[in-house]
Amino acid sequence: MNPSTDRRLLGIDFGGTKMAIGIGDAAGTPLVSERLPTLAARGARQALDRALDLAQKLITDTGGTLHAAGIASPGLVREDGIDLAPNVPGWEELRLAEAVCDHLGIARVSVANDLNAAALAELRHGALRDADPGLVIGLGTGVAAAITVGGAVVSGHHGAAGEIAYAVAGPDWPASPEPLLEQAFSGRALDELADELPVAGGAAGLCAAAASPGAARDALVAGVDELARHVVTCCLLLDPQRIVLVGGVAGNDLVRDLLIERLSAALPYVPEVVLSSFAQDAALLGALTLAAQADG
Repeated sequence: MNPSTDRRLLGIDFGGTKMAIGIGDAAGTPLVSERLPTLAARGARQALDRALDLAQKLITDTGGTLHAAGIASPGLVREDGIDLAPNVPGWEELRLAEAVCDHLGIARVSVANDLNAAALAELRHGALRDADPGLVIGLGTGVAAAITVGGAVVSGHHGAAGEIAYAVAGPDWPASPEPLLEQAFSGRALDELADELPVAGGAAGLCAAAASPGAARDALVAGVDELARHVVTCCLLLDPQRIVLVGGVAGNDLVRDLLIERLSAALPYVPEVVLSSFAQDAALLGALTLAAQADG
């Protein structure tokens, strides 16, 4: 194999519900990818091990030599652990870069917050290439945001910029440092609402039922109202040119329409709101971009 074309890069997007593993060429262009369920209730270690085992298999199947890896993870990733990642038990104890290096025998590993990785993908390849500032809102198992200014992702002093899951929601004050907005509106929150109503099919079933008047629609509207209050504040602070929505819940037409309706009514300057063109692969593409940067 030609040495100039056999360089391989690995990207992994870890999520609370699913994990996406992809192999790319030297430029970070995806060659092959697969998904695995996270099986969060079984803990962090089994999820990490299964993802790395699949990564090794994909590397072998595609041929070439692995040179670098990019990892997208919920929360704030430190060398000795991870903060603000409550959806998978034990995730805070993982040392992701070290685990990838040891398992795959490589030295170049770059790890980033998953929404920041998605924002990097939008900057380099997607809807934020011609927009500044930009705001990425992730509506998946949890809820989060990422900020882009001047062609770069803004991570903040502690790396916690955009952690809107911890925004104060509800009437009580003082609030506790818990992910209150995520408890009010997220894929997991919608799953719980579906169980309570009850509506079959979790978050997707609830969104489908909400197309008609009734308890499901009332519950969904209340959740989007809470989300919209905080997105409005983000927009007032940043004045973004464009908002990009990513994640499984963002793919629901009714959720997007309700959110856009509320932003349009509340903001003096309304940003364009678009759905990511990468479906649920923005963070994975961002992870491959991180790998390409680490390899450069």
